[in-house]
Amino acid sequence: MAKETALITGASSGIGLEFAKLFAADGSDLVIVARREERLKEIAEELSSAHGITVHVLAKDLSKPKAPEEIFSHLTKEKIQIDVLVNNAGFGKKEVFSETDKEMHLDMLQVNVTALTHLTKLFLTGMLERGYGGILNVGSLAGFQPGPNLAVYFASKAYVLSFTEALSEEIKNPDIKISCFAPGPVRTEFGEKSELADSLLFKISLMDSAPAVKAGYEGFRKGQTIVIPGIKQQLVPFFNRITPRFMIRKLAKRLNT
Repeated sequence: MAKETALITGASSGIGLEFAKLFAADGSDLVIVARREERLKEIAEELSSAHGITVHVLAKDLSKPKAPEEIFSHLTKEKIQIDVLVNNAGFGKKEVFSETDKEMHLDMLQVNVTALTHLTKLFLTGMLERGYGGILNVGSLAGFQPGPNLAVYFASKAYVLSFTEALSEEIKNPDIKISCFAPGPVRTEFGEKSELADSLLFKISLMDSAPAVKAGYEGFRKGQTIVIPGIKQQLVPFFNRITPRFMIRKLAKRLNT
C-alpha cells in the first residue's frame, strides 16, 4: 500500500491543527484545507520540516457550496489519493435563533453539515473501491442534546453524530474506519469566536486540546465509532438517557448562557 495521505479541513488552528500534527508524526502526507492560506503555508513548512512528509495546501471556504467539488477536482487532477478524510471544519455562535441573521445560520449548516456530507460522498467512493481508508468526522457532545442559545450549532452536531453512526453500520469492511470524535469544550479559538468562553459550560468542563485530540486520533485508529475524551464528558450521554428531556433543555440553556 502506498503512503497514507490524510485530508484535514479546518486545519489552520485548534482541533484541526492538532489532528494534522498527529497524522504528520505518524508519517502521513497531508492535504490541509482552511480559508487562511498564509497560515496554512506556515503549518505546511513546519510539519514537512519536522516529519519529512509532503503537505499540500488548499485555501478554500467551505461555506461556499462549490468548495467540496473544487477540492475533489483539484486533487483528482493532481493525482493525489486521499486515504483518510478528517471533516473538522465547523463553527458555532451563541445566539437566539429568532434574533440572528439567517445568513449566519445557513453558512453554519453549509460548513457543519452540507460540506461534511458532500466531502464524505466524494472521497468515500474511492475508499470503497480500494478496500481501505477512513472518515473521521468531528462532532461534539452538543450532538447528544438540544442546545438553547446555540440551537443550530447543536442540531448540526446531532446530524454529524447520527450520520457517522449510520455510515459506520453500513460499511462492514474493518479496513475502512468511520468515527465521530465528540469532545466537550476544548481550549481553542472556538470559545472566543462562539462567544462561549465565559459561559458556565466552558468554566466547568474545558479540556486542553492536545490530550483531547490525541484520544480522538487513537480511537479512530482503533476503529471506534464514537470517541468522547474525558471521564466527565463520557458521562453526558448516559446522563441524557436517564434525565427528562425538559430538564435537559433547561440545563443546556443555563450552561450556554
